[in-house]
Amino acid sequence: MFGGIGTPELIAFGVLALMLFGARLPEVARNLGSTYRGLKKNVDEFKREFQAVETYDPKPRLTSQVEEPPPIEDDAPKFTPPPQQDTGSD
Repeated sequence: MFGGIGTPELIAFGVLALMLFGARLPEVARNLGSTYRGLKKNVDEFKREFQAVETYDPKPRLTSQVEEPPPIEDDAPKFTPPPQQDTGSD
């Protein structure tokens, strides 16, 4: 549908920008470039931080370094089944 931006479109855009901004066009272009650089820097920094979080491994453990957990002290009462009664039917 849209063929892209060609030479006629760029010329029209330049003429329109010149009509709108006039003598201030260099200043506007510098400000626009500065804003773009700042935005690109922030996006790159965000990408680096995001990748650092994805690859973060606080302390890799080897299987030989895994310690046994301490024994659990259980103070709960133990269940003992009642003694079996002889029904007398053999």
